[in-house]
Amino acid sequence: MDKGNACSFSGVASTATFSIAVFVVTLILVRLLYVIFCSSKPLSKRASKPVSTLIILGSGGHTAEMLNLLAALQKDRFNPRFYIAAATDNMSLQKAQLLENSLVAENGTIVTDNTAQFMKIYRSREVGQSYITSVWTTLVATVHALWLMIKIRPEVILCNGPGTCIPLCAIAFMFKVFGIRWSSIFYVESIARVRRLSLSGLLLYKLRMADQLFVQWPQLQQQYPRAIYVGRLM
Repeated sequence: MDKGNACSFSGVASTATFSIAVFVVTLILVRLLYVIFCSSKPLSKRASKPVSTLIILGSGGHTAEMLNLLAALQKDRFNPRFYIAAATDNMSLQKAQLLENSLVAENGTIVTDNTAQFMKIYRSREVGQSYITSVWTTLVATVHALWLMIKIRPEVILCNGPGTCIPLCAIAFMFKVFGIRWSSIFYVESIARVRRLSLSGLLLYKLRMADQLFVQWPQLQQQYPRAIYVGRLM
């Protein structure tokens, strides 16, 4: 009799556990669909208020293109600004600081932590690094990216191709799904990409992590119809 009761209790517990698991998975899937559906209208409720903005810098041409875009940005609208570059990139943050300093000269203000901050993030994989050792560095980079996202909690993320944007954007997307923070991700594909998206752009496009993905060539928009063609920005 005791064994029968134990078996019955075990069966009920297993059924309850399975039901809870199904409910949680269903809830996550519904939330995921909601995030994807609403991703094109993330800023409508705060159209007149400043939004904290994370700007992910690449190196070389990526940084040059991003700074060119930022020159036309409404600085009072996207404020405060958080600049992030790879830990081994020694130039991008310096150029971003020069941009912010130029705003000081124009407006007669000073750059403070309330207007702009400059940070570095570990790379998942360096050029030429073996794939075996990159497993550990990817784990470290992901944990670092999570810490930065918890610290910054941006409302807008701007990126244009560097691989360092992927863990940050992935974490931001998961934050949206779990209701932690709604960060709008805007990706601008490099002007060098004429017929195919870069790997970063393709991942953000296929996984629907980017709220809006902009391309600078009509051929790209034809191949990726959910992308937005904006013409040459450089």
